[in-house]
Amino acid sequence: MSDIIQDYDAKMQKTVDVVVSDFASVRAGRANAGVLDRIAVEYYGTETPIHQVASISTPDPRTLVIQPWDGTLLKAIEKAILISELGINPQNDGKVIRLTFPQLTEERRKELTKQVKKYGENGKVAIRNIRRDAMDKLKAMEKKSEITEDDLKEYEKDLQKVTDKRIKEIDDLTAKKEAELMAV
Repeated sequence: MSDIIQDYDAKMQKTVDVVVSDFASVRAGRANAGVLDRIAVEYYGTETPIHQVASISTPDPRTLVIQPWDGTLLKAIEKAILISELGINPQNDGKVIRLTFPQLTEERRKELTKQVKKYGENGKVAIRNIRRDAMDKLKAMEKKSEITEDDLKEYEKDLQKVTDKRIKEIDDLTAKKEAELMAV
């Protein structure tokens, strides 16, 4: 496989990684520190992710405990969690913040499954866009006589194989996450 195809494969892999992180942010009824990854707090004038200003632990499967290293951040962390779309009310006891994850209702599971499908579809669209960009570049190279028509056909085949592989990867991840969400 040529360097060109490898470069585009690397871009597609980054897209898959983004989809994986999107899936991690979807809570599946169990406490998972990954749901806090996208939540940032104002810390000395800078938006800082919660995991960089506090320790996060899971004392039991349904609870996250956030203990900031600087006690003055408790209110800011609580506020950031409230305004995020996490859907959990934080309990602040003056030292730590507890997040208790409720059992998911059937309706909520279906909503989360739709969200997961949307993330997966967005990832597949991004991969197809990468493929289109690669095809445009290859066709331009052929036009400039940098590669032959036979090379172009070979590159197109390789590119399609890589694209199919990455899309299947996203489909598999989506199915796995959906199964995780629907498991009671």
